[in-house]
Amino acid sequence: MIALILRDVRRGYTGGGATLTLGFFLLVAILFPFAIGPDAKLLARVGGGVIWAATLLAALLPVERLIGPDLETGVFDQLAVRGHPLPIVAAAKMAGHWLAFAPPVMGAALLSAALLGLDGPTILAIMAGLAIGTPGLAALAVATGALTAGLRGAGAIAGLVLLPLAIPLLIFGAGAIESGMGGLKLLGAVSLLLVAGAPFVSAAAIRIGME
Repeated sequence: MIALILRDVRRGYTGGGATLTLGFFLLVAILFPFAIGPDAKLLARVGGGVIWAATLLAALLPVERLIGPDLETGVFDQLAVRGHPLPIVAAAKMAGHWLAFAPPVMGAALLSAALLGLDGPTILAIMAGLAIGTPGLAALAVATGALTAGLRGAGAIAGLVLLPLAIPLLIFGAGAIESGMGGLKLLGAVSLLLVAGAPFVSAAAIRIGME
């Protein structure tokens, strides 16, 4: 399982995922002020929500390659034959994806917050929320990748599946910027629920795909 985690982390960074995430966030941070104008107070008020929305959209970028390629090449069949329970395998995939996904997201969010002119306390609240919420996003991405693996137009379908389910993370994550610890606790509860349930959903979907 450690080898599987390290393999997914290596694929995440060598495949250009970190660069793509960083570029995506910076593009949002640069273009957003052009859309609403240079009002510094308005940017500071909505900047946290923009960063969370960008995080949610960035979570869609690697969904198609999380489960589908390993399912097609028989990696899951080999792991099952060797006696590795599929929920544990799915949990390892989640951990690997989070390690490859969260650091670039948080680094890009920090740069974007600076470009949007957010103050120190707001940036700290955003970073704390991302640290708590990104495990839930990673779990949701792996489960979505498993549910849509092998389907035609999997990327578009993944967006239809992932985005509605991630709305609570977006609401509580953006809300925690203003509400403080109360919002972070709600965000943590939702993220923990996703992390706890996603391995079993993913395992069931992978098992169906192996048949």
